[in-house]
Amino acid sequence: MYHTYVLHISCVGGTLQSVREGDETAATGSEIRSEHWPWPSALHRDLAEEFLKINRRRNAVHPDSVLDNSAFAILWILSDGRPRTLRELTRELDLEQSTVNRQVNGAIRSGYLERFEVDGCASRKIRPTDHGRAAFEHDGLLRANRLSEVFADLAPGRADVLLTEMRAYNQAYDRVLERARPTADRTRDTA
Repeated sequence: MYHTYVLHISCVGGTLQSVREGDETAATGSEIRSEHWPWPSALHRDLAEEFLKINRRRNAVHPDSVLDNSAFAILWILSDGRPRTLRELTRELDLEQSTVNRQVNGAIRSGYLERFEVDGCASRKIRPTDHGRAAFEHDGLLRANRLSEVFADLAPGRADVLLTEMRAYNQAYDRVLERARPTADRTRDTA
């Protein structure tokens, strides 16, 4: 059974001290529980829960989709018309190179991508095939239609406000991650 510590938690002499319902008791970090544990607040807990829901839905594929999620993600990146090397795709997808290589090879076998040589470039580049572009357009429309249904049912919210807040959140998250990177990594990336 977890107790709710509602008034005060502080560290005194290396031991966490807490006040629960007016009674001061000593507790170790593992003994302190709250209704929103391990989060510092109910807001943190509730946001984490919503992010988990989004993460689970990320793998939900429309029944009429022709692409798996990995092929769709690769084709999304390549939809700007600029071919990429495997290393560039790895960086943009933020996955291990072996994972991206496996996904790219699967999409090539399915006829969605092709590798090609570029003069003066040691690495071959990857681009969508006509079949890949058609599959991406098909699945993109399915996803857009589903989003339109969600937006129509979004109450009491607005899609434009959601976009603004999500964009601000992602930009803030990127800044936090960048500050947490070792200085040597940041210097190497800008060199």
